[in-house]
Amino acid sequence: MISTVPDTPVLKYLVREPGIKSAHPPMLILLHGYGSNEQDLFSFANSLPAKYLIISARAPITLEADSYAWYQLEYAADKPVSNIEQEAKSRQLIIQFIGQLQEKYAVDASEIYLCGFSQGAIMSYSIALTRPDLVKGIAAMSGRLLEEVKPQIAAPEKLKKLQIFISHGTYDNTLPFQYSKSADSYLQSRGIRPVFKQYPAGHEINAQMLHDLVNWLK
Repeated sequence: MISTVPDTPVLKYLVREPGIKSAHPPMLILLHGYGSNEQDLFSFANSLPAKYLIISARAPITLEADSYAWYQLEYAADKPVSNIEQEAKSRQLIIQFIGQLQEKYAVDASEIYLCGFSQGAIMSYSIALTRPDLVKGIAAMSGRLLEEVKPQIAAPEKLKKLQIFISHGTYDNTLPFQYSKSADSYLQSRGIRPVFKQYPAGHEINAQMLHDLVNWLK
């Protein structure tokens, strides 16, 4: 069979092969936050369940050396403003990337998950809610749901099988905890029942958050 996967994928990435061999493994794609890179979340890849093929993707926009973003932020009146055009382009790149990975690694297309932190969580929400046919679930850690994406969200009947894990520190000064509370309420209004965990923590992934993420992924 001739492969249609291009020699160069649309996103650079790191990979952890499944520790449990399977012809069609489940896949977990890690999406880092603003100003970070693919090494960040990959640092705890070996703590995640062995059954998964784990992919840690690098965002396409270069901010500076080893610093990348899914979309840029501009500051107006001390409040960050998202570049929605860039967000939409990155969303399409990730969707294309998922297709490339499916073919390259022969993963189970019904067992694809996204796990994002901060801006990566924002991207995870956007992809899962606009294209619920592509992913089984997402872990949105210290993120938010963009208001601009809400008009594009799929119909409730297409969302009902989505599995969503939300975690957020109540002392987060970067993306305040209220963002996840609002996302949880909105998702429930659309018929989704997220697992929502809160922690006495800042803008971070601490040991308890990682423990709860691992349990959810099992």
